[in-house]
Amino acid sequence: MALAVKRDARMSVAEYRRWLEPRPDGERWELLDGEPVLMAPPRERHQRIVMNLAGRLDSLAEPRGCRAMPGLAILSAAMDDFAPVPDVVVRCGAPLPDGYAEDPLLVAEVLSPSTMSLDRGRKIDFYQTVPSLAALLIVYSDEARVEVWRRAETDWTVAALGLDDAVMLPELDGAVPVRDIYRGLTF
Repeated sequence: MALAVKRDARMSVAEYRRWLEPRPDGERWELLDGEPVLMAPPRERHQRIVMNLAGRLDSLAEPRGCRAMPGLAILSAAMDDFAPVPDVVVRCGAPLPDGYAEDPLLVAEVLSPSTMSLDRGRKIDFYQTVPSLAALLIVYSDEARVEVWRRAETDWTVAALGLDDAVMLPELDGAVPVRDIYRGLTF
């Protein structure tokens, strides 16, 4: 009697990068749990939040020789089957030769209803394995709420902020008022 053995088809980051090379430039993919996931075009509300946040973060990062940008994949040596693409990445140092960052200082995920459980679940677990990451921002798009996940000595802390609060960013010597993240939007 023959027994079929299920093969683990999970892609490593190296396999994913080779698989991604011939894909059209207009497609946006990320690797999650070894599976390539095509990202839908973001809604305008989502993009407005991303642009507001990226602009504020970039103005704080630039004097420190850092920059905020969208669209970089994040890598961690601890998880070779993940290459998520957060909405905003702050990193320092020399420009990257490609779109993969192993050294983010801060990442921000703007939640969409369709990705909320993933962004608040497996992605947080992944981001916590990135040694250089000091802060993770989870930004809600349907309410004025920002969760600030910050690396502490042995664990992570989380604080929920509302419209009248500010995201304190000691790693960038500044703060971003939550109200500025949602500039131009109504609830």
